[in-house]
Amino acid sequence: MLQKLRGNSQGFTLIELMIVIAIIGILAAIAIPNFIAYRNKSYCSAAESDANSVAATLADYFAIPENTTLPTTGGASTYQGYQLSNKGGQNQVAVSGDADDTITIIVTDGSGRCDTAYKSASATNATAINKWQTATGDTYVKYMD
Repeated sequence: MLQKLRGNSQGFTLIELMIVIAIIGILAAIAIPNFIAYRNKSYCSAAESDANSVAATLADYFAIPENTTLPTTGGASTYQGYQLSNKGGQNQVAVSGDADDTITIIVTDGSGRCDTAYKSASATNATAINKWQTATGDTYVKYMD
């Protein structure tokens, strides 16, 4: 009877299980930093998207002929009815300028997770109409003419 129990060779050995766990650990060690970087870039994209949405809201506002002055705000999470994404924190918008000249839209990334390398590359390669201001921290600036 004991021979029947010992002769059963189904299942995995301890060595096989340890090798599978080691492989999963190596894959996780490679993947987790990439996922963190991807997540941090999404915070940057959320602030940029908020600035573009506020610009679209302003364009819609000025499409009405009676609206000739700029509705300014500073440090708000809602602008002209548009609710900022507030991804991971308290994104805030500040709008300033002149309706006849240049309007400046500044969105502050409240999460503080926007990657410094991403902001530096954006500030270096950006056109004059939109860029991250690395010197002032987590602020994305968009200009409208």
